[in-house]
Amino acid sequence: MVWSFFFENTLMKITKILNNNAALAKDENENEIIYTGCGICFQKRAGDEIDESKIEKTFVMEKSNEQFLQLVSEMPYEEIQVADEIIKYASEKLEKRLCNNIYITLTDHLGFAIERSKSGTFLRNKLLWEIKNYYKVEYDLGCHALEIIKEKLGVELPEDEAGFFALHIVNAELDGNIHHIMEAPEIIDDIVSIVKYTYNKDLDENSLSYERFITHLKYFLQRAERNAYYEPEAEGMFEIIKEKFPEAYRCASRIKSYMETKFPEKLTDEEMLYLTVHIARITGRNN
Repeated sequence: MVWSFFFENTLMKITKILNNNAALAKDENENEIIYTGCGICFQKRAGDEIDESKIEKTFVMEKSNEQFLQLVSEMPYEEIQVADEIIKYASEKLEKRLCNNIYITLTDHLGFAIERSKSGTFLRNKLLWEIKNYYKVEYDLGCHALEIIKEKLGVELPEDEAGFFALHIVNAELDGNIHHIMEAPEIIDDIVSIVKYTYNKDLDENSLSYERFITHLKYFLQRAERNAYYEPEAEGMFEIIKEKFPEAYRCASRIKSYMETKFPEKLTDEEMLYLTVHIARITGRNN
């Protein structure tokens, strides 16, 4: 587990030099700490004190994480800085603390994206349309990430990469599995298609009901990925909703069948209740 913060404590001695711009140390509780700063290890060796004036950022690890150590050791310092700026900007705009693992996943992705660009190799993001439509805020943050990369590193990445960065941000928001998060936009698109097919109509994508439905689906998929569906609370309410919105319930049942091809757990009545209500709202029908 990794997280970052500005350091405001007593100086510590270097236990390992990672590169000219990064040092490893330990605090009084034996937590490993990575200090970064331009030239922080210049003409230093293990056992020397760290120059406080050169500390720009610290990363504290609850337990040893060789992957993150390797990233800091091998990636150019400027790229580490850019990744940190992207994460900080996203966290501020979303007004929430992102999962600590983003310091590994997004930083690692940034490094490979830059390597690919230098060789003229670019990955096509097959889910770009879905990401742009179902994760609009995160996609905008991904586009801003491309602007930061171009400004700070002089590297221009394609729009597809904005989608990939967006998924890393979504993953950090939901604290989920990045492989399942990668599937989420396509699953949401399939669910929306089920609704459109059932009612044989397009949905108003600019409506508040639609926005709420998409937001519900994002967290619905998070619960599915964790096998933690809502448990029944209001006894009898589900039967009332089924009777009041029969067509919406039939649509929700189709979504239930679809979801059971993707995830092992069966949808609970509580999940079906919320799906039915949302579907009734976005279709504007009471039958």
